[in-house]
Amino acid sequence: MLLPGVAAQGAVEPVRFGILNFGTAAWEVDVIRRHRRDEEQGFELQPVPLASGEAAKVALQAGAVDIIVSDLVWAVRQRAEGEKLSFLPYSRALGALELPAGSAIRALDDLRGKRVGIAGGPLDKGWLLLRAFAIRKLGRDMAEIIEPVFGAPPLLMHEFEAERLDAVLTFWNFAAQMEAHGARPLLTVADMIGGLGVSSDVPLLGYVFEEEWARRNADLLNRFALCARAAKMILARSDAEWNSLGPLLGTDDPDVRIRLRNAYRAGIPGQWTDAQRQDAGRLFSILSDIGGEQLVGRAHSLDPAIFWTSAVL
Repeated sequence: MLLPGVAAQGAVEPVRFGILNFGTAAWEVDVIRRHRRDEEQGFELQPVPLASGEAAKVALQAGAVDIIVSDLVWAVRQRAEGEKLSFLPYSRALGALELPAGSAIRALDDLRGKRVGIAGGPLDKGWLLLRAFAIRKLGRDMAEIIEPVFGAPPLLMHEFEAERLDAVLTFWNFAAQMEAHGARPLLTVADMIGGLGVSSDVPLLGYVFEEEWARRNADLLNRFALCARAAKMILARSDAEWNSLGPLLGTDDPDVRIRLRNAYRAGIPGQWTDAQRQDAGRLFSILSDIGGEQLVGRAHSLDPAIFWTSAVL
């Protein structure tokens, strides 16, 4: 007889999970495989290393992987354009607007005329949310107030440390590194979302997969979701587990490691309720209003059918 959830020998089902080698999904995969949680659930988690987030999207669309981690706005846009993607919450960890330790800047209005690094490009979600937040709080678009400098997070961090930028809006893992070296946050992206009247508990990152694949493999997807949740709970509760993750964290600095751990834990999604899904729709509308067709394509609103509710993380 087999234990519940354990498949017969030779009948183990694979789940091809597209990950970035040093992304947080790689951390979870490491935990799942070391603890053999996929074996307990009767499937084989097959990580597929990919070079970038864009490469992950291409791999999913080409059928080379079953699941990736990607952002909600992209998934909604693809669904509106005919590709039926589905979304399960992955993380609500976001970024922050960081200042040098000795900066005289105390409020958003103090950034007028300053050079501000923006991680990503003009359609980065953090930048769009900062612009929307400024319009609500200051009555002016941030794009008209500051001199934005777009770039990759490592390059911006270097420019920040060289004192060639007055502030940097960056992703949470880079914000953790910067704060470990003396930077301080003026405003987090969660603060911006809250200031726009939306719950900051809304996860903008999710496990994204083809709806048709999910319908054919609903039980398998549920077992994957159970594994993913188990990995998150292990990382939430065990400090020792983070020592095992060391080589994947990309740093030997103990302060940075602690900050990465704490920020990851803070981003673990809680309950995924109807109220949160409605808030996700409101947040999408805000991003759509400021990002326009360039950002959302033909998606004028968030299709609630994008949320896969048969499996709960």
